[in-house]
Amino acid sequence: MIDSFNRNITYLRLSVTELCNLRCRYCMPEEGICKKRHEDMLTQEEMLQAVHVCAALGIRKVRVTGGEPLVKPNIVSLCREIAAIEGIDELCLTTNGTLLAPMADQLKQAGVDRLNISLDTLDEQKYRMITRGGELAEARNGIRAALDAGFLKIKINAVLIGGFNTDEIASLANLTRQYPMDVRFIELMPMVDNRNFGPDAYVPNTIVLEKLPELEPIPVDGGVAKLYRLPGALGEIGLISPVSAHFCAECNRIRITADGKVKPCLHSSDEISIKGLDETGMFTKIKSAILKKPQWHGELSYYERSHARRSMNQIGG
Repeated sequence: MIDSFNRNITYLRLSVTELCNLRCRYCMPEEGICKKRHEDMLTQEEMLQAVHVCAALGIRKVRVTGGEPLVKPNIVSLCREIAAIEGIDELCLTTNGTLLAPMADQLKQAGVDRLNISLDTLDEQKYRMITRGGELAEARNGIRAALDAGFLKIKINAVLIGGFNTDEIASLANLTRQYPMDVRFIELMPMVDNRNFGPDAYVPNTIVLEKLPELEPIPVDGGVAKLYRLPGALGEIGLISPVSAHFCAECNRIRITADGKVKPCLHSSDEISIKGLDETGMFTKIKSAILKKPQWHGELSYYERSHARRSMNQIGG
């Protein structure tokens, strides 16, 4: 479907839970979140109905997100049913990887095409700090299991944080030399719950080019990342710059939260509820949300915060 600014909206990010087994400092509060009532969240049937409607409106790619989607007990069956929906050509899933090892084969067999795995550091102590208690070994085991299961084009998502992991840019990038997977450096976004990061944490992705002058630019693949490759590497390096160089003109996505709100833009406060609606009602609301997608999200910086009014775990990472 074409929105009001002539963008073809083909990509749905579907959050299946607000819950997570980690407490990443840029994503959710240390104490976690107040768990909502079961009846306030989308059921599996409503999620599948929403994807059916989105497919009818031209959505071709679905990314399952959270929170941490792998904490959802029925995640494998949900993925299997989404993958079977006519019109959905690609099903992806974003995970922190710590629960992935015993599930990687099941997800592959269920029809998940690609995985994005969040990994901001290769240092065990720093990993525990940024995740508030997570174990790096579990994430590494998840990555190995995904490779063994036959997932292609695995993407490692690293949030770039000044004073925390900018000294690890080369080490993270070198994963593309060691394994057939990509690394995406993503600028830290000024969300509602990460004011504990000071202004120096918000560094532009150009620092990656400064640290890795040997990077060679390669053609983009239709996504929002600017792509590069280290000489002789098996995978690519991607730079995603929502703060320093927004890509709103190319944005082709909408989001549905686990509690049934359609967000036309990540950083907008606009939310359209589809909870409890039949298929016709969902069609009307989701179509309206696409047409209300703003031209851009406005300035973002430490001083210009996102208007999303939610933590990332409540929206879908």
